[in-house]
Amino acid sequence: MWGGVGRWQRVSSVLVLAVLLGCASGPDRRPETPVSSLLQTPVGSEPWTPLAWPGKKNVAFEPVEHLGRSALRVRADRSMSILRQRLVDQPVTPDQIEFSWAVNGVFKRADIGVSGRDDAPVRVVLAFDGDRSKLSSRARMQSELSRAVLGEDMPYATLTYVWCNARPAGTVLVSPRTDRVRKIVVESGAAHVGQWLEYRRDIRADFRLAFGEDPGPLIGVALMTDADNTGERVTAWYGRLRLTAQQP
Repeated sequence: MWGGVGRWQRVSSVLVLAVLLGCASGPDRRPETPVSSLLQTPVGSEPWTPLAWPGKKNVAFEPVEHLGRSALRVRADRSMSILRQRLVDQPVTPDQIEFSWAVNGVFKRADIGVSGRDDAPVRVVLAFDGDRSKLSSRARMQSELSRAVLGEDMPYATLTYVWCNARPAGTVLVSPRTDRVRKIVVESGAAHVGQWLEYRRDIRADFRLAFGEDPGPLIGVALMTDADNTGERVTAWYGRLRLTAQQP
């Protein structure tokens, strides 16, 4: 119906992003910190849940302590791991996001700007609604495919903060598979491997930078570590995340 296995392989990574939507310091210890305390989002949001992708190896996010901080650890091994929170029933007007992460290495063969090599050790993914009449015919087809396969429409737009080994920080990239997914490189190279890194981003400003328009309602947020294209291995830790909404 959808053009066979080859076409499915080409579009599968589009849908993965669309529905959202080293230097280790020794063994981790398991804390009692619940995910809802670590990943703070507007009240009334759905619980954070893993998203397993058919045909992809999935590695679970595990609560641990790393370098003295509560964290979620994921050990990527030719795998794709996604933890997401849907805001579809209660979308919010985005304001700022604060997040932190650490990795024990970067991917040597990955390049998020190249189809088939676009793995990343850590990502924070934001999904937005918007005026779907503006979508191209290709984007509408991809949304229909998402609905048929996953039972969910593709978001109007998806913005991703990513650590990339090949592109300098500040780079904005359009996904090679769909122009409805855009990526902002917030960390580059291996200089800060083994360290906790913290970020505070103005979501509206970043959306304007990436898409050239104001964002619509935020309908989802996700953490994503993927090594399925390059087959590489890395351990990643996600620390506290705080997402704030604009006041009416």
